[in-house]
Amino acid sequence: MRIYAQNLHHVDQFSENGGGFYGWINLNLCPPLSRSRGYFGIAKGAEDQWTLQENRNAFSRILFRPRILVDVSKIDMTTTVLGFKISMPIMIAPTAMQKMAHPDGEYATARAASAAGTIMILSSWATSSVEEVASTGPGIRFFQLYVYKDRNVVTQLVRRAERAGFKAIALTVDTPRLGRREADIKNRFTLPPSLTLKNFEGLNLGKMDKTDDSGLASYVAGQVDRTLNWKDVKWLQTITSLPILVKGVLTAEDARLAVESGAAGIIVSNHGARQLDYVPATIMALEEVVKAVQGRVPVFLDGGVRRGTDVFKALALGASGIFIGRPVVFSLAADGEAGVRKVLQMLRDEFELTMALSGCRSLKEITRNHIVADWDQPRVVPRL
Repeated sequence: MRIYAQNLHHVDQFSENGGGFYGWINLNLCPPLSRSRGYFGIAKGAEDQWTLQENRNAFSRILFRPRILVDVSKIDMTTTVLGFKISMPIMIAPTAMQKMAHPDGEYATARAASAAGTIMILSSWATSSVEEVASTGPGIRFFQLYVYKDRNVVTQLVRRAERAGFKAIALTVDTPRLGRREADIKNRFTLPPSLTLKNFEGLNLGKMDKTDDSGLASYVAGQVDRTLNWKDVKWLQTITSLPILVKGVLTAEDARLAVESGAAGIIVSNHGARQLDYVPATIMALEEVVKAVQGRVPVFLDGGVRRGTDVFKALALGASGIFIGRPVVFSLAADGEAGVRKVLQMLRDEFELTMALSGCRSLKEITRNHIVADWDQPRVVPRL
């Protein structure tokens, strides 16, 4: 087993005989990254980090109403996302610069996702290009897109993703400016000299300058288009036939605008609590968005998912699936592709058990009646 000491807290506690990576029994025990300058900032949120904690805590305020005496000898977790069949409603969110966590970076994550029969979204700011990730073999992959000031760059990126076989665009809409990520400021975050943002390498946009605060914040300020608006969602549809997921929606108003602008789906996301602090946890915002779209497009969720029970709660509130980010990066740092495979398998196993113990044999049997939230009105027991 490979363990990279520069990327783990208390790495001396991890060994191959029980205390190491394969000693994890759930995602909450997944070792975070080290406090060294570099990738530590991904574990942190913006400003006071209230939303970072709330992304997890909000799940604990949703309880189950399990149904009993249901034949659960066979459980079907398969689902379809934008027409693509996957093994489970658990997918991989875009996380940038994965080679800072492990030398195999996005290659390993792509292989793990494919082996699990699920979807990976590749970040625009990956340390492996769309072509390199495609070279790892077959798989259902989406491309996450930041809109740069130079629209020719955007067009080139989208067309490269199309040629590389990517199946959808996940348009990030919550980052006109980078949130105040104080861990990155403290550590003067930047890419190490050995790495580049591979998708921009040939465009002279692949490097970050060193600064007195966050090199990423300076990069975003210089390159990302602050004028991005709903008209640009429609513009994007003129340069690609790929379906577009709008990532970063938290309100009913924006959910309706996303549908009106031609989005094929919505990802309820607060950017891992790394943008605006004191926004709601995504699980708290989910139902509002689901009700607003009225079934016209699928709604997905990312942020705070660490248990199979979390997956079930999100689906009960109307999500078509969930995405995980930090657990993938932490497991990648611990054990490369094998680590990511293990995290996906753990979540899958926990979700299957939650379905069985709740009396659900397929995803369509998971309903709002299977949960009760602290914001619910007093319940009238439905007549059987």
